[in-house]
Amino acid sequence: MTPPDDEDETPDDPKFVSALSRGLSLLRAFRPSETWLSNHAFAQRTGLPKATVTRLTYTLCKLGYLQQGEPGGEYRLGPGVLTLGFGVLAGMELKDRAALELADLCAGDNPNVAAALGERYGQSVVYLATHRSPNSVSMVFHLGAQVPLFHSAIGRAILMGLPTAMQDTLLDEALRQSPADRHDRLRNGLSRAREDFARWGFCTSFGEWRPEINGIAVPVMPVQGQALAAINVGGFAFLNPEAMLLDTYAPRLLRAARTLSLRPPDHE
Repeated sequence: MTPPDDEDETPDDPKFVSALSRGLSLLRAFRPSETWLSNHAFAQRTGLPKATVTRLTYTLCKLGYLQQGEPGGEYRLGPGVLTLGFGVLAGMELKDRAALELADLCAGDNPNVAAALGERYGQSVVYLATHRSPNSVSMVFHLGAQVPLFHSAIGRAILMGLPTAMQDTLLDEALRQSPADRHDRLRNGLSRAREDFARWGFCTSFGEWRPEINGIAVPVMPVQGQALAAINVGGFAFLNPEAMLLDTYAPRLLRAARTLSLRPPDHE
């Protein structure tokens, strides 16, 4: 049964824009082997009323996201859809370039070090690419792992790639989401990040997230000074002591970030 034209698919979420969701559902209706779809096919695949589909396809054509072959005919994806994918493609290209840099970071005499590329996801950082030295046994550095924004080195590095106002906004958000007994730790995490970045141009976390984990990290800044991502290096503290990371791996980390960034972080 198709939903009524004006029915809100998520009545309990006042922030959800149903019209936008419906429009995007049309763009998602295309399958890899297909070029053209009719209004009837859109209606079947999305469950939307035919009248709604007609208005949506008209609007998407006006915006360049769909193209109509002839009046009253079928539709194909328009060039406007490509612009939506540029950011994703740029991120994929960054991940590919980062693979070599992560491997270089882990090269050397320490067989127990690991490195990763991560991107902010809410109040966490998710790893997009990782590399481990042969003997690295860290359970933290794996693809898709999430680490906290304010307590991990890589999270702090991403914060330092953002404008100060955005850093404060994210801290306020974290405070609202956390019990009062964790507020001082969150504030201290941001203060430590700012101190480290002003002093060294990278961020640290020596046992501050987990007592057994040491790490250092730096933002990768490819878009207008905002940190799309960051890279880190580290591992278990007893195999990756603070002095080793600062003396041996920090220079490598900074070089890798300069290579991956379209412009370097604002640090003298």
